[in-house]
Formats: sequence, structure tokens, C-alpha cells
Amino acid sequence: MNRTKIPFVAAILSLLLVGGTASAAGTKVAFVQVAKVLQAAPQVKAIKARIRKEFAKRDDQLVAEQKKLNKLKEKLARDAAIMSESEKKRLERDIIARTRKLKNAQSEFQEDLSLRQNEELAKLRKVITEVVVKVAKRGGFDMVLESGVVWATDRVNITDKVIRELKKR
Repeated sequence: MNRTKIPFVAAILSLLLVGGTASAAGTKVAFVQVAKVLQAAPQVKAIKARIRKEFAKRDDQLVAEQKKLNKLKEKLARDAAIMSESEKKRLERDIIARTRKLKNAQSEFQEDLSLRQNEELAKLRKVITEVVVKVAKRGGFDMVLESGVVWATDRVNITDKVIRELKKR
């Protein structure tokens, strides 16, 4: 056997032995798919609705500004040939200024929306963690993994139990 492979094989064997010891000692491990929980939790729908309502007025204003800007662009395209040079320049400057202002407002809106969503999701993650702990204790699990699980049996997947518990709240 190659000398560089010997430490690697020894490490794998020691991990298997430790894993075997943990299993023999009766350690129960579970895992939860938080992404699936976030898709199925009714709290997520409530958060989306609340945020949509909170940001609806600003979104409507941005849409209205975009429509005004589009009308000005159409006017310029349609009437440019019959406008005086000063009128045309004034309208072009107005379009440029409104475009810049709209882009800044849209960017600010997007940042505020993202911050608000992240705040709400952080609160929900705390609730999810509480529910995971409750389900794990009820199931007699010693450890719950959230990510990094390549494969596990349904017996140790507590995702659906967590979702059911969240629906009760």
C-alpha cells in the first residue's frame, strides 16, 4: 500500500470505529431539511403577505413612475421630428433625470425589501430551531443535523414532523 494512503485509511478506520461506538452506545441522530421546511411552513406565506402589503405602496409608486417615463420616451420618439431643438433637449434631459431617479429608487426599494425579508426570516429561523429541538426531544434524538447529510433513512428525517408542528403554531 502506498505510504501516503496509510494515514488516510487509518483515519477512515478510526472514524468508523468511533461511529460504531456511538451507535453501540445508543446515540440517535436525526436530520432536518430546513429548505423544505421554509417552503412548506405556513409562517412563510404569512411573512410574504405581510411584506407584500408593507411594500405595496412603494411598489405601486415605482410602477407609476415607470409608466410616466415610458410615456415621455414614446412622446420623444413620436414627436421628435416636429419639436424644436430646445424642446427636444429639455425632454431628453427630463427623461435622463427621471431614469436616474427611478433606478435609484428601485435600487433602494430592493435593498429595503431584502433587509426586511432577512429580518423576518431570521425570526422564523429561531422559531424553526425551537420546533426542531422540541421534535428532537420528543423523538429521543441526541443530535439533529441540518445540512451536509448525503443520505439518511426516513426514520431519522424529522423534516415532516417539524413542518406539522409549525402548522400547529
